[in-house]
Amino acid sequence: MPSSLPRSFSHLAWANLAAQSAEQLSLAAVPLVAVLALGAGPGEIGFLAAVQTLPFLLVSLPMGLLADRMSRRRLMVWAEGLRAVSLLALLAMVLSSTLGIGGLAVLGFLGAVGTVGFSVAAPALVPALVPREALALANGRLELARSAAFTAGPALAGALVAWAGASSAFVLAAVLSVAAVGLLLRLNEAPRPAAPSRHPLREVQDGARFVWQHAFLRPMLMTGAVFNISWFVLQAGYVPYAVRVLGLGAQAVGFTLAMYGAGMVVGALLTSRVTARLPFGRAIQVGPAVAVAAAATMATTLVVPTASLAALSFFLFGAGPMVWVITSTTLRQSVTASAMLGRVSAVFLTVNAGARPVGAALGGLVGSMWGEPACLLLALAGFVLQAAIIFGSRIAGLHRLPVPVA
Repeated sequence: MPSSLPRSFSHLAWANLAAQSAEQLSLAAVPLVAVLALGAGPGEIGFLAAVQTLPFLLVSLPMGLLADRMSRRRLMVWAEGLRAVSLLALLAMVLSSTLGIGGLAVLGFLGAVGTVGFSVAAPALVPALVPREALALANGRLELARSAAFTAGPALAGALVAWAGASSAFVLAAVLSVAAVGLLLRLNEAPRPAAPSRHPLREVQDGARFVWQHAFLRPMLMTGAVFNISWFVLQAGYVPYAVRVLGLGAQAVGFTLAMYGAGMVVGALLTSRVTARLPFGRAIQVGPAVAVAAAATMATTLVVPTASLAALSFFLFGAGPMVWVITSTTLRQSVTASAMLGRVSAVFLTVNAGARPVGAALGGLVGSMWGEPACLLLALAGFVLQAAIIFGSRIAGLHRLPVPVA
């Protein structure tokens, strides 16, 4: 495995770090501002969260089509530019004391549309910037940046809002977003051959059909869907379970949740070693297998109710699935033709995003009927299922990345 990446990739890597940091800062700052400045309650916060996730369902597929029809660098510039504009508008509303829940919702939606465009185009652009043998390393660098932003963003946003007011968090997020745009403008993307123009729906259908009929992509899609449903079932029941059954206070609950981000960072750092020492198919299986171990560790708290076990569970949930994200993205890039990478990425993003509200609703229903411990057991069953899907697929026999698709 190469130890370094081409210089052309560095602009994307730094732009990704800036964009991910801007996103996490704003996602953490918006509910804080809504509660502290506008007196929002659970209903308003839930509404804002729903609005910010809606674009992942509504515009992922159109963004994937755009990523295959136009310059991916240009799409990322426009997408990140949209997020920067939304953040500057939020800042202007805060400074002019005209901020309201409606404004937060509209601008949060626009910023999320930018996030979707960036998220679809980035993995489609990577194979054009780095050689095939460096794909896993490049994806690891991008995911390490996301992990660092995920870990530090909420804490930094909280500190800025507490120490310097709401405007400071939005200033920093806007600066980072604008910086990401500047870095993307410096990135050189080789021109791609023009694809024959067809009806947009047919092109989207081509991408979805390709994923479903592919022997490697279909089990990865199914594994991701079941994982996300199970993860949100667990999320729905964990905090009340931690307080009522484990007897944890707010600080202890926060510590256990923070271990997830720490695990993500460790997983991103270890993935290159995992892929170097294991056949590629086995490396992909590491994430789903560790997720089962994490869920079993959480279920063990039903017998041994300690915060340390809960923290270990979240750490494993961060580390193992991060290996999955990097390795599965690398395989997806390798088996998909460049002209279809945007649509294929969009199919995965749409299905994963759609699975999350299903898991949250299922967790809420099960928790209300049978209690939070039932959520833990149902989640464990789901994580066993997602591991069974990937272990029973043809991916298990992969010794190395398949021959790249033209």
